[in-house]
Amino acid sequence: MENDGAYKGDKLVLQGLKFHGFHGVSEEERKLGQKFLVDIDAWLDLKKAGKSDKLEDTVSYDEIYSLVKEIIEGAPRALLESVVESIASAIFGKFPQIHSLRIRVGKPHVAVSGIVDYLGVEIYRTSKAW
Repeated sequence: MENDGAYKGDKLVLQGLKFHGFHGVSEEERKLGQKFLVDIDAWLDLKKAGKSDKLEDTVSYDEIYSLVKEIIEGAPRALLESVVESIASAIFGKFPQIHSLRIRVGKPHVAVSGIVDYLGVEIYRTSKAW
C-alpha cells in the first residue's frame, strides 16, 4: 500500500479516516450508504512550524478532516474518482501552502465475488501554483 518512496519532502499524514457516505453506481449504495476509508498525504514545507511550534505556520489536521468529512458525507456521486477529485480541489483551494496530495478512498464493504480488504481509488495531484 505504501508508495511514499516516489515522493520526497515534508508532509502531513491523515490515515484511517472513516466516514459513512452514499456514493456509488448502484441504487443500494446510494440508498443505504456504506463505510468509506480515507488516507491523505499532504506535502508542504513544515520547517517553519517545526521551529516556531505555532499552528499558524502549518495546516490543521482538523481542518483537512472537516473538508473530507463534508465531501464524503455530502452529496452522493456515482464514482470514487469524482469524490477524490473533489477532495483534492477543496484542499488545494483552502490551503495554498500544500503543493502535492496523495488521496486514497476505499470501500471495505463492496459486493464482489471474492475476499478483499477494500476496493478504491488513489490519486496523486500537484497544485497548479507549483
